[in-house]
Amino acid sequence: MTDREGRPVRLFVTAGQVSDYMGALALQGGFPNADWLLADRGYDADWFRKALSNSKIHVCIPPRRSRTAPIKYDKRRYRRRYGIEIMFGRIKDSRRVATRYDRCPKVFLSAIALAATVIYWL
Repeated sequence: MTDREGRPVRLFVTAGQVSDYMGALALQGGFPNADWLLADRGYDADWFRKALSNSKIHVCIPPRRSRTAPIKYDKRRYRRRYGIEIMFGRIKDSRRVATRYDRCPKVFLSAIALAATVIYWL
């Protein structure tokens, strides 16, 4: 899978009951070569931001509401994330993806790819 500029895109799947912090901790060792990481407030942690900056990845994560010191982020870039959220919402309309019938991550990702293809085609 590649983005519009031809760079490879990696998808990572964690279990549904795993918190965002634990999923980020699992991915910490193998960050892909990317310029930016767009994520929601669930990934707002100082250690995660520091790990990303060590990997030379720009961070676009809004701060949690409980933070006392505000953190700046690119609001215009963060709004682009909305289109991705809408796409995942449409993919979850597929019952197979929403309930995750498949136990194997490869089969699950192929079901997501098939659902995305059908959505794009229609």
